[in-house]
Amino acid sequence: MTTIRSRVTTFLTGVLGPLLALALAAAVAAPAPALPGPATASPTTAVSTAAVAYAGTVYLTFDDGPSATYTPKVLAILRRYGVTAVFFEVGQNVSWYPSITRSLRAYGNKIGNHTWSHPDLTTLSSASVTWQLNRMEQSLGYRPRCVRPPYGATSSRIAAIIAARGQRQILWTVDPRDWSRPGTWTIVNRVLANVRDGSRILLHDGGGDRSQTVAALDLLIPRLRARGFVLGLMAC
Repeated sequence: MTTIRSRVTTFLTGVLGPLLALALAAAVAAPAPALPGPATASPTTAVSTAAVAYAGTVYLTFDDGPSATYTPKVLAILRRYGVTAVFFEVGQNVSWYPSITRSLRAYGNKIGNHTWSHPDLTTLSSASVTWQLNRMEQSLGYRPRCVRPPYGATSSRIAAIIAARGQRQILWTVDPRDWSRPGTWTIVNRVLANVRDGSRILLHDGGGDRSQTVAALDLLIPRLRARGFVLGLMAC
């Protein structure tokens, strides 16, 4: 009996020994399971958070103010977004609301000459054109660097008068016709459809009901930035 047990033990040791050794070697060679690491952004997340490419600088301009109702609302939106603009103001309105004009300047905006009473300058004599510009500047208290003829109505004669005063004539390149009150989203979409690098965008803060313009401005600024545009300030 002892002999048989010894033989069985010897047999099992001879057969199982190598198998156990192989199993142990495999366990030692196998790499340890990886520990969970920090979460990484998926390709979708990486794309959605990527910076928008720079598309150029554009400029906001406002005509026909200041208005006691709408200019402060425009200013509040510009301040919220950290944007400044050029306001081409009518001298009569400046004389009525000088504190609003001072507020615009205090927050970094520029004032342009939009004449005293908003006439079509091409229909006036040269002396009357000069009077319109001078009278506006008397109400303002200084001479701005930029002049915008009302309605964009100009000629070589008007341009020469402005240049002789040491000023720049500034028109616009994007006109959403917000003065006609076509609807808030129409104003926004007209600007976005036509804006390019260097665009001068015409909007109105005076001369009538500008509630659509105010609402459009609040929608327009973040959308311009989302397209990669920087909102700059013209040297006026």
